[in-house]
Amino acid sequence: MEIFQYSFMVRAFVAGIASAILTSTIGVYVVLRRMSMAGDSFSHAALAGVAAGMLFGFYPFYGAVAGSVLAGLLVEVVRNTFKRYAEVALAVVMSSSMGAAVVLISLGKSFNADLFSYLFGSLMAVTPEDIELILVLGTFVLASLYLLRRELFSVTFDEDTARLSGIPVRLVNIYFLMITALTVALSVKVVGTLLVSALIVIPAAVSLQLARSFTSAFFISNIVAIFSVVTGLYISFYLDLAPGGTIVLIASSVLFLVLLLKRGSVRDGIRKSAETEGAQNYGPKKGHSEGAKRLRRHDERKRDIR
Repeated sequence: MEIFQYSFMVRAFVAGIASAILTSTIGVYVVLRRMSMAGDSFSHAALAGVAAGMLFGFYPFYGAVAGSVLAGLLVEVVRNTFKRYAEVALAVVMSSSMGAAVVLISLGKSFNADLFSYLFGSLMAVTPEDIELILVLGTFVLASLYLLRRELFSVTFDEDTARLSGIPVRLVNIYFLMITALTVALSVKVVGTLLVSALIVIPAAVSLQLARSFTSAFFISNIVAIFSVVTGLYISFYLDLAPGGTIVLIASSVLFLVLLLKRGSVRDGIRKSAETEGAQNYGPKKGHSEGAKRLRRHDERKRDIR
């Protein structure tokens, strides 16, 4: 195929599929834990790290990783301070990170094409070094999720029960925030810092609408994310569009389609149940019809006697 004759497109597809698997897998936990804003918080921190890299002269991708991980630590610190208002931590870190990014960008006068690629993603921005980093750290993240699957399951659904069963809940939460931040940082090259949170939340939202088990939720989320990334990269290549926005629009379209189909099926189910209930409650009943027959026979016998 023509598209794979270009080495930068091969790298974009490898990085995109790896990012899709990472974000959609961890996204199921993120959505179930009601932390959908975590992706935005960490992506803004990644942007601050990118700006710091451009200002101080080191590789911006490393800055994105460092900024996201630091944001994960800050979220846990603030969350423990405001235990009754845990969502405050995400808002504080997100706004602080965005403020730091704006200041660093203005100091370095670095709003250029390179920064634009980190904001919205770029097909040509992925380097062989990025591929190696994404594959190595991505394997580490997936292995962590697999090894901690029981602990994460318990903490996700009931922290108190998990704590009583001996699970170190705080350590699990900190580690989960770290690998979530790392996932965000690894995905910014393809999707962009401003849109990576959508690739975490939307496939997971689709899977929770369709899945019949916890395991199938991960499978469906992976399929939706990979489909969105592959289709989005194809379209962005041939139409010269920003890959991040194209990928997110495709994922959003899948979610809206699933919601419409489910709404239609629910409406049909309600109509059928209403018709059945109406026939049972208001239609002719067996006892009533037999009583009517006996009454008619009695009237006929009276007429015969007369």
